[in-house]
Amino acid sequence: MTAKPLLNDCFLHDKDRLKHAEALAILKDRLAPVALSQTIPLGEALGRILAQDITAPRNIPLADNSAVDGYAFRFADHDEAGGFFRLRQRVAAGHASNEMLAPWGAARIFTGAVMPPGADTVAMQEDCETHRQDGEDFVIVPQGLKKGANCRKAGEDVAEGTKILTSGHRLKPQDLAAIASTGLAKITVYRKLKVALVSTGDELRRPGDLITIGDVYDSNHYLLKSLTAGLPVEIEDLGILKDDAGLVERTLAEASKTFDIILTTGGASRGEEDHMQTALEKLGQRHMWQLAIKPGRPMMFGQIGNCVFLGLPGNPVAAMVCFLLYGRPVLSVLGGGGFVEPQRFQAPADFEVPKKKPDRREFYRGILGIDENGKTIARKFDRDGSGLITGLREADGLIEIPEDATSVKRGELVTFLPFSGMGVV
Repeated sequence: MTAKPLLNDCFLHDKDRLKHAEALAILKDRLAPVALSQTIPLGEALGRILAQDITAPRNIPLADNSAVDGYAFRFADHDEAGGFFRLRQRVAAGHASNEMLAPWGAARIFTGAVMPPGADTVAMQEDCETHRQDGEDFVIVPQGLKKGANCRKAGEDVAEGTKILTSGHRLKPQDLAAIASTGLAKITVYRKLKVALVSTGDELRRPGDLITIGDVYDSNHYLLKSLTAGLPVEIEDLGILKDDAGLVERTLAEASKTFDIILTTGGASRGEEDHMQTALEKLGQRHMWQLAIKPGRPMMFGQIGNCVFLGLPGNPVAAMVCFLLYGRPVLSVLGGGGFVEPQRFQAPADFEVPKKKPDRREFYRGILGIDENGKTIARKFDRDGSGLITGLREADGLIEIPEDATSVKRGELVTFLPFSGMGVV
C-alpha cells in the first residue's frame, strides 16, 4: 500500500470564519489515509488500525460442543418423565469421540468437549443422578429439558465466511479475541503515524526549569502528548520554539521532510510574534484558519508538501477542545481509521447563560450531576477563561451550544459530549 498525498487545493474556501459543521464537512470529504501498512503479531495489535478485512475461515466454534459439565444424550430417547441412560462414553475437551452414541446411551461430557456423534442435548451434572446396577453405570436425566439444551452449535458465534472486522477498524481487546478465534497469528495494520510535537513562545519553560515573572510552564506539551497516547502514533518532541520567524520556518521545513504530521500549539493568531501561519504560507498551503467556535477560533490546518500541519491555539482549554473536535479525527483518518465523532447525549441544563453571541458554536466545560429526582443534569464550569486548566480537570466533558442559540435557559436540553467518548480516560 502506498501513501496517498493530500490535495493542495481541495480545502480552499472563501469565508473569513468557518462554522463548526463546515469545517468538519471539509475534513471528512477531503482527508485520506497516508499511513503505509505492515504485518505484525496479533499480540502487538491492540489499539492499531486494521489494514485488512478479517473473515472467518471456518465455523466458530468448529463443531457442536457442550456448554456445561454434564451428560450428553439423544433427545429422541428422552420423554416427559426424564430418562434412564446407560453411560457409554466419556468425552473431555480436546478429545473428540468418533463413536456413535447408541439409543438410550449417554456420554459423560465436560465443558467445551465436542458432542459425540448422535448426541444433541446435554443435562447439567448437578441436575442428574448416577446409578450403578448389575455392573453397569447409568445416569438419570431430569424431565423438562428442551432439545439442544446446553449445547453450543457449530458456527453459533461466527459462521464460516462471515466478515468479522473491516479495514479501518481500531482494534480493541475483544477484537483481538475474535481474531484469535479464527486462528490468525499475524495481521496487517497501518503503520503508526510519525507526529512532531512543537510548542512555541518566548514565555514557555518546561517543568523543572526556573521561571520568572512573565514565564509560564509548557502544560500543552504534556496535555497533547497524553491525548495522543491512545492513538496509533509515534510522538517526537521538537521542544519549544522561540518567537523567531526564521527559526520557526526552518524547523517546520525540516520537520516536513521526516514526519507525517506537525502538531503545534501557539503562534496561530494574527499577532506580530505569531509566526506559524506566516511560515506555513511560505512553505506550503494553509487550508483552514479562523473558525466560528469558542474556544479555539485560531485553529489552523494545512500542509507542507505531503506533511499535514495542525496548528492548535496556545491556551490549554482551546488546545484541548480543538484537538478533541478536529485533531483526533484527523489523526484517525490519516492513520487509516474512520472519522471519529464524539459521543453525544441530551441532558437538562442546570445553569443559565442570559446572552450568547449568535453565529458562533460554543463549547463549555461541563460537569454531570444528579438532581433530586435522580435524573442526570449538566452543570457548567463557572468560569469561561480558555487558560483555566482547572475547568478541564473538573469537567466530565463539553457542553455544545449551537450557532443559532442566543441564550441557555435552566432546564432546557443541551448536548453533552463526554470526554470518555473522545478517548479521554
